[in-house]
Amino acid sequence: MPPYPGPAQQQAVAPEGWFRDEAPAPAAPAPGPDWSQGAGTAVSAAETAYLPPYPGPGPEQGAAAEQTAYLPPFPGPEPQAQEPAVAAAEQTAYLPPQAAADPAPARAQAQAPAGSAAGAPEAPADWSPPTLGGNTLRAVDPAQARAEGRSPIIDPGPQSAILTAALGLLLAAAAALGQFALLVPLIALQGLTAAGWFRLNGMWPARQGIALAFAGALVADAAVLAVEDAYGAGAIVGTLGAWVLLTLVLQLRSHADPDERMYGLMASVASAALAIICAGYLAADTAAVTVGAAAVAVAVFVRALPLPTATSVGVSLASAAGAGVAVGGLTSVGVGGALLGLAAGVCALVGLRVAAYDYPSKFVHMTAGVALPLAAAAPAVYLIGRVVG
Repeated sequence: MPPYPGPAQQQAVAPEGWFRDEAPAPAAPAPGPDWSQGAGTAVSAAETAYLPPYPGPGPEQGAAAEQTAYLPPFPGPEPQAQEPAVAAAEQTAYLPPQAAADPAPARAQAQAPAGSAAGAPEAPADWSPPTLGGNTLRAVDPAQARAEGRSPIIDPGPQSAILTAALGLLLAAAAALGQFALLVPLIALQGLTAAGWFRLNGMWPARQGIALAFAGALVADAAVLAVEDAYGAGAIVGTLGAWVLLTLVLQLRSHADPDERMYGLMASVASAALAIICAGYLAADTAAVTVGAAAVAVAVFVRALPLPTATSVGVSLASAAGAGVAVGGLTSVGVGGALLGLAAGVCALVGLRVAAYDYPSKFVHMTAGVALPLAAAAPAVYLIGRVVG
């Protein structure tokens, strides 16, 4: 291989300057203002009067930090392709859980006939049509039920009707045996009345109020048994007045809020009044008690049958009158049992309606739903019994 040509050989072959790296001569600077003169200084100050102040010399890193001090943090590079699951989990960590997609609507839309409108969903087959008649199968939250347009009336149902019929027949059978035999089921009726009324008003536990009402009922029973038959009603009214005064005094000594105190006073007075009024079965004629209690039992049982409302009310009242005629024929009441049975049936349906008001619970159905029909019929049994007897 021939040796690399030296400078002499290169110069002989190529002209001078081909193999030299010479920078071009700088151009002459343009003439500028003479800064040594005062006028030039004034012009420069006027031109730079509204420019921001120069921060001065400093390290490059410090100047960069000052320029980017208020910028948001850089999120960093995108997640690598080999970790898609981790990146997706970090991005959706605070999102709510997503329910699994149901392919049923897609299949239903695919199977829809060609003539149907596109995108119009059809109601599922298991949905019931909207109704304002109310749902009597279960007790629901009052606010939710009112928002859904449901009725506040929930009837006690067949279980409480069977218990009411059993207690009514027990009263009718015990009355045929005498006042002291009637006292046993009557005390049970008064206890159910006192407890059920407080729970129907949403006041639970209310042990003092229930005990006070039940004590008034026992005092009324003792007063009726202590006086003659002609003064039985006076004993009941006197006990009722004394218990209202006692309840008022006890509520005035309470340290509760005025609204709560008034609400408790009304509930206590009403509970005591209903429990004391039940003593009318003791003051009434035993034959009238037998007819009236049997009529209440039949009316409540027929009302619980699955019939339309108007038909159920009419059939139950007719059944109560028929029971009064049937049982009255076996006692000294006679044909007057129809009027007594009809009056007792009307009072029983009123008490049953009261026990069904304002979304009652199962406990209300088993206490107030059982006791109120019989308790409401006690004054009618006493008054009509004296008329037809």
